[in-house]
Amino acid sequence: MNSNPRLGIYLMIATTFVFAMQDGISRHLAGEYNVFMVVMIRYWFFAAFVITIAARQAGGIRAAAKTEQPVVQAFRGALLAAEICVMVGAFVLLGLVEAHAIFTCYPLLVAALSGPVLGEKVGWRRWTAIGIGFVGVLVILQPGIGVFSVYALVPLASAFMFALYNLLTRYVAAKDRAATSFFWTGTVGAVVTTCIGIWFWEPMSSTDWAWMATLCVTGATGHYLLIKTYEVAEASAVQPFAYLQLVFASSLGLVVFGETLAPNVIIGAGIVICAGLFTLWRARVVAES
Repeated sequence: MNSNPRLGIYLMIATTFVFAMQDGISRHLAGEYNVFMVVMIRYWFFAAFVITIAARQAGGIRAAAKTEQPVVQAFRGALLAAEICVMVGAFVLLGLVEAHAIFTCYPLLVAALSGPVLGEKVGWRRWTAIGIGFVGVLVILQPGIGVFSVYALVPLASAFMFALYNLLTRYVAAKDRAATSFFWTGTVGAVVTTCIGIWFWEPMSSTDWAWMATLCVTGATGHYLLIKTYEVAEASAVQPFAYLQLVFASSLGLVVFGETLAPNVIIGAGIVICAGLFTLWRARVVAES
């Protein structure tokens, strides 16, 4: 594969924009209908998407589903489905701005958990950055500001779940292809969300069905762009630009949903992002040494 960092950066920016639009639509639909139903329908389309991709690849669906780690793969898929439900719930409870500001700490959680989960060594510099990052989280959650409530624990729980999902994805990558992990993510998630969401079915208006269709398309488009991003560039070159999702989602929250941006959220998110960028840089330095 020929590396093209510039194209990879453009694709990552497009990916974060599409995912931010997806979050905005999810916030709207989950505010009108049950979260489990919204995520279930989204996963139906996602599962159809990954099955279609698998069917077109060499070996077909059987090859894509083949794994030596079915339990871990199934847990990954179920974990991501649960994380999406939690995060969409956070959008409704806190809004896009505050929810994303708190969720931004997930790369720090990945770094902190990489030792106990994957056995990786985390040096004192990265531990310092992790500690500073969580000071930023505390700044966001400080008492006396509107975001500080028990609801603030919801996106924090989502960040923890997503960090664990990322680590398990790296764990299974030692034996399974990316196509296999992608297949299990979509199909297991569809099964899990259907088992729960079908009990919360509600009739939807024709307008909201149009929004649901748009949500499904943005989800598939975002994942496709992400796949293409990592095909043309190394993760370390494009990952810092993933933080733009916070910018795009916050802009959407301010303009469309009339949310507010408190000074402590700006300061705290800035601290978290700087700490996260340092951990990414330090991980790259360690990997190259």
